[in-house]
Amino acid sequence: MESFRNIVNSLCTFLFLGIFLHFASSMPRTNAKTHYHDFVVQATPVKRLCKTHNTITVNGMYPGPTLEVNNGDTLVVKVINKARYNVTIHWHGVRQMRTAWADGPEFVTQCPIRPGHSYTYKFTIQGQEGTLWWHAHSSWLRATVYGALIIRPRPGDSYPFPEPKRETPLLLGEWWDANPIDVVRQATRTGAAPNVSNAYTINGQPGDLYNCSQKDTILVPVNSGETNLLRIINSALNQQLFFTIANHKLTVVGADALYLKPFTTSVLMLGPGQTTDVLITADQPPAKYYIAARAYASAQAAPFDNTTTTAILEYETAPCLAKCTSTKPVMPSLPAFNDTATATAFTKSLRSPRKVEVPTEIDENLFITVGLGLNNCPRGARRSNCQGPNGTRFTAGMNNVSFVLPSNFSLLQAHQQRIPGVFTTDFPANPPQKFDYTGNVSRSLWQPARGTKVYRLKYGARVQIVLQGTNIFTTENHPIHLHGYDFYILAEGFGNFNPNRDTAKFNLVDPPQRNTASVPVGGWSVIRFVADNPGVWIMHCHLDVHITWGLAMAFLVENGVGELQTLEAPPADLPLC
Repeated sequence: MESFRNIVNSLCTFLFLGIFLHFASSMPRTNAKTHYHDFVVQATPVKRLCKTHNTITVNGMYPGPTLEVNNGDTLVVKVINKARYNVTIHWHGVRQMRTAWADGPEFVTQCPIRPGHSYTYKFTIQGQEGTLWWHAHSSWLRATVYGALIIRPRPGDSYPFPEPKRETPLLLGEWWDANPIDVVRQATRTGAAPNVSNAYTINGQPGDLYNCSQKDTILVPVNSGETNLLRIINSALNQQLFFTIANHKLTVVGADALYLKPFTTSVLMLGPGQTTDVLITADQPPAKYYIAARAYASAQAAPFDNTTTTAILEYETAPCLAKCTSTKPVMPSLPAFNDTATATAFTKSLRSPRKVEVPTEIDENLFITVGLGLNNCPRGARRSNCQGPNGTRFTAGMNNVSFVLPSNFSLLQAHQQRIPGVFTTDFPANPPQKFDYTGNVSRSLWQPARGTKVYRLKYGARVQIVLQGTNIFTTENHPIHLHGYDFYILAEGFGNFNPNRDTAKFNLVDPPQRNTASVPVGGWSVIRFVADNPGVWIMHCHLDVHITWGLAMAFLVENGVGELQTLEAPPADLPLC
């Protein structure tokens, strides 16, 4: 009898503890805050490179406002569209747990916000610290509609590195001496590649190597001996970038709002969408030093913007203040535009700070080819509409499917409301035809099929994806971004992925976790994640010219069991198509 009573008491204690932990985990932390913002999307006169353009901005700012929160905080951002274009805002890298309606890609998780209308994004930052960013996810508005999203530790917590004296976000961008929407519309009409940008920018300014830009060059102040944190974001539309600071070492401590095992380098490579947090110590003679970024352009013979943007690291120490105004900043040495070895060395240096829980048993094993293509000129089309190579039109695809966004409903709305005919769930888990992916590819494989195909995943599925670059038209480094998830990058290499040979290279101990992977030029990357976030999540190349051509697909992740594994209901003000 006594033993029975003990068992009952133990069960009651266990049950009480379970109920307590459930309520404790579901209750908001008292120090978490809710931040309210209004984003007014509007045309604003912006002068760069000697000319003024009516540029689409947020709140009249280019770049847009920096949002600062702590891990655990909630953001409520009302976007009011006073521009003449449709717009959405994507919170790049935010996990959006159960809040896919707030993710932002046009016609994927929402219909666009039409001119004269508004939509309120509401989501909570959960378990992320570091640097992310936000940007338009509608046509090419991302060229000027973007800003930083800084996530600090919860109050009372600290960085896993010495507290920096200052923090400075540096957003790398691209500037067209034209309306970017006109640029992409012309390319869509002609089938040719769009015109490349006219300048790169740092915090919206090209820097003093460009015309009419010297007086507005960004200054980053430092004091001798202090260590500062730089939050570097590649906000460029279509270009991977090398980044460096003359005579200074950079200690990498984080990327994509996740901490990394610190390592020191003189140069970074960031694909569009990627962020990198670095510590820099002002340990050089007091002077002015250029901060510089230029293209890493891996596609052979493809045109690119071959210019260099600069800001200035300026010592505020007294000896410098007296003499630095009359001296030119020290210029750094930047890698050549095609220096793949430097780009690869950087990406392979990234490691998680400690052993991580990488999924080892795999439920879904996908092999996805990524690359360009060429469509034959449609019968009866004008020659002016087929200005790609040899009278073709540029296209792109994954596993021979060129992704087509719907226009009457978003994918998420169609899924949640069971609306037929908007998409199919037959995206292939492997290329329909095996071939020498990075060798000489038969011209019969250059023309992908158009379709709105998604791949269905059960909640909790453990997923591995081999992202395989192809030599259709050309090989190129592709920054592949997965919405709604961070993933582990287990390995990368050149040539065709060979499971018999390359599986042995997998890092299952401390691989880096990111939301955007740089698939090497003429090579492959292997990523893994657990599908624990219900919704529809697009995976696409973050070179916007490539997503324009269809280099994308989407995962449909089913609900799990219970409220905490189920997509929230759509907001009342969700835009209608």
